[in-house]
Amino acid sequence: MTEPAPHPLAPFLQPARRAIHGALDRLPEPVAEFVLFGLKMAWSCLFGAAMLALMIATHLWWPKDAPIYRYDFLFVMAVLIQGIMLWARLETFKEMQVIFLYHVTGTVMEVFKTYIGSWIYPEAAWFHIAGVPLFTGFMYGAVGSFIARAIRVFDMRFSHYPRPWVTWVLAIAIYINFFSHHYIWDLRNLIFVASWAIFFRSFVFFRVDKRVHSMPFILAGTLTSFFLWLAENIGTFTHTWSYPGKGWHLVSIQKMGAWGLLLVISFVTVSLVFPPKAPEDEAISSYRLWFRQLFQRFSARFAKER
Repeated sequence: MTEPAPHPLAPFLQPARRAIHGALDRLPEPVAEFVLFGLKMAWSCLFGAAMLALMIATHLWWPKDAPIYRYDFLFVMAVLIQGIMLWARLETFKEMQVIFLYHVTGTVMEVFKTYIGSWIYPEAAWFHIAGVPLFTGFMYGAVGSFIARAIRVFDMRFSHYPRPWVTWVLAIAIYINFFSHHYIWDLRNLIFVASWAIFFRSFVFFRVDKRVHSMPFILAGTLTSFFLWLAENIGTFTHTWSYPGKGWHLVSIQKMGAWGLLLVISFVTVSLVFPPKAPEDEAISSYRLWFRQLFQRFSARFAKER
């Protein structure tokens, strides 16, 4: 039996892990766990963060006489980053399947939304489909990449997860409504209620370091939607895409709702490749017990500080 090939980044990642844990050991446990949570979240959204950094950098320093369009540069860099992550085993081929699926569904929606004028891409590009630069599909793929990587990095488990066919129907309804509401009734509010009812009992279990934490699935989605809303504001501020109107303005906070629905599609897409696993212990899988646990933890820490 052949031994697995050594990880190409092992000489760099192992010392970095030891240094991080060495530094965190000097901090109070709650602070250390919070910092480690932030580092793991940043590691999970590596691809999306790299794309946002490129959007900011090219907005600030892109030369007018560059031999390649800015959008095409972003597309080439997205492909390159994806290749490097696969080579470095920062992303698996199964995770790549998720990115590809979401890339396709996202690009189709982009073509439609730009056609009807929901938003525009103001710059030129060689690599495009019906005026939509090809790098945009990678921005949707970055969401799928984040979810897939976060599940692996945090060893996420899900209690009371709905039956798969129910989530598939919900995701299809959400996707169709993104198109159909321009011509017939907008069923968004009804879909919000259905999403809440379907996922209300579900809890996410995740491991930061040694301790397992839990959070309502809906709360996790809401927090993620907020950060996606922030990322969208970076996209519009850097003029990577823009909405109808004069000048830059903060994207409406109501767009969080659209991102929340897109997250449902993203998570269901990920679940096709990575079926959600149930936790070993579902003791904290109700809101009453969850709030009680939070209260006990904060009370214990407050008493310890006193």
